[in-house]
Amino acid sequence: MTHLFIINPAAGSRDRTAYYTEQIEKICAARGITYRIEVSKAPGDCTRIAKEAAETGEEYRLYACGGDGTLNEVAAGAAGFDNVAVTVFSGGSGNDFVKLFDKPKAFFDLEQLLDCEEATFDLIRCNDDYSLNICSVGLDARIGTDVSNYKRLPLLHGFKAYVASTVVNVIKGISEHYVVKIGGEEIDARQTMICICNGRYYGGGFNPVPEADPTDGLLDVLLVKHVSRLQVPGVIGKYKNGRYRELPKLVRHFKTDSIQILCDKPTVINLDGEMRVAETMDIRIADEKLRFFYPKGLSYK
Repeated sequence: MTHLFIINPAAGSRDRTAYYTEQIEKICAARGITYRIEVSKAPGDCTRIAKEAAETGEEYRLYACGGDGTLNEVAAGAAGFDNVAVTVFSGGSGNDFVKLFDKPKAFFDLEQLLDCEEATFDLIRCNDDYSLNICSVGLDARIGTDVSNYKRLPLLHGFKAYVASTVVNVIKGISEHYVVKIGGEEIDARQTMICICNGRYYGGGFNPVPEADPTDGLLDVLLVKHVSRLQVPGVIGKYKNGRYRELPKLVRHFKTDSIQILCDKPTVINLDGEMRVAETMDIRIADEKLRFFYPKGLSYK
């Protein structure tokens, strides 16, 4: 078995390639592990590297060295291949997916990642793309995908970058018109946000559906109706902390395996922090699954 470390220099607030390389070489050499290091050079490169490894048919453990966007790319390349398992050696700005686990800081420690156990996780399929954690449309999608414009600015690391993006995007506009087909209903209305959860955390600390389970074969969907700028702080405060049930007139929760969204114009989609643009979105539980490994003893239940 080969341990393949895929480093994304663009992840987080600075290039951590040298740090990752030092840790990998030192720890893997001490353990006598067969390993390889690849450094991505452009968006989509992590997916290509992961897929090329998977297509060999050989047994691989793939380490996404970065944050949620890096993990998204590596997972997309490994989706549906039984001979590869994926994890994240954390180092991005949000590192949200691993907050699913009771000790997310363990994903920063390569020694713990090498002593691992494994689960099979669902994936979200959005048109021709994958998401392991969260897919969203609307205000939060614009916020999430604009974070990269702020995360490398002084004093705006981590959650502060999301706050800056939130302020700017609220000023731009709150809601848009969508036609949403879900659970046998067709909902034709303005929505502030549409969030489709496989994992539980995104946006540097938002936890909209604490009960979401990436192994249950279902998506947890929140539709947030149009709200005014004055309502935004109160709604987002409860939404962020998984208190959507306290907003029954504004937020609807669905458990489903699919949702279709029709937009009036090309619209930003947030896939684990990665941006796509489309007018029609077919979002569902993917046929493909993902082998995900994590430090031994951790729990995501």
